[in-house]
Amino acid sequence: MHNRIYTGDFDWKGKTYRGIHEPLVSRELWERVQQVLNGRNAAKGRRAKHDFAFSRLIKCGHCGCSLVGEIKQGRYVYYHCTGYKGKCPERYVREEVLEERFAALLERLHFDEDVLHWVTEALRQSHDDEKRFHDEALARLQAEYGKLQSRLDAMYVDKLDGRIDAPFYDRKAAEWQAEQTRLLRSIEEHQTANHSYFTDGVGLLDLARRAGELFRAQPASSKRRLLDFLLSNSVWMGSELRATFRQPFDLIAVTAKADAAETAAGKGSGGHFDNWVPETDSKF
Repeated sequence: MHNRIYTGDFDWKGKTYRGIHEPLVSRELWERVQQVLNGRNAAKGRRAKHDFAFSRLIKCGHCGCSLVGEIKQGRYVYYHCTGYKGKCPERYVREEVLEERFAALLERLHFDEDVLHWVTEALRQSHDDEKRFHDEALARLQAEYGKLQSRLDAMYVDKLDGRIDAPFYDRKAAEWQAEQTRLLRSIEEHQTANHSYFTDGVGLLDLARRAGELFRAQPASSKRRLLDFLLSNSVWMGSELRATFRQPFDLIAVTAKADAAETAAGKGSGGHFDNWVPETDSKF
């Protein structure tokens, strides 16, 4: 399972070459297997597995393999490319360096009180429109449910009076009750969305404003969860960290950047921006 030859490649004198034989497994599958085996072997070699902050989060910009953590001199944590695709030129990097780069990236989400008030008010206005939509949908769905229930009640009376037979009643009742179940699910979805839309939006704003501060204060496992929630496609290459903000944090990053530029120019944004354009990629 450690032999690269099954991928169609082979190693010779410290270098990896592409063979002419047909591969039995893909390179991606073989790399995942190596990661699993590497983790198992590491676990056998020590009683307690170290919880590296950025495990499984960062790709090497040179070859696309993962960066993994390693303890040096019993206390210093360094990250390096796994090198599963062959020898890689990317050098070791201290965990503290990566932490500082991530913190600086998350601090780009911070914005001042003016922007907070403006975005909160925009959310409130949007919530009013959203609430109106859900209220109208709820009224329509509840009316449809009530109409079906009236039909069921009337049909049951017809069954008792002998105007319809039992098989017909059972068939139509099952059909209408199934439709009622579907309506109830839709009603519940609209009720939940109506309640959480505004509060969830304000919660995301608060998280974004404090992301850098929260990141620095968290233990390793929480740092990883926070980064997973806020970022994707983290890549380290030549002392530079690149990552993409997930939605809606990409929009928040653009707004914060525009506000900082206005403030630096002495114009003052007043917390208002007409255009939100998602920022697809950030680096530090």
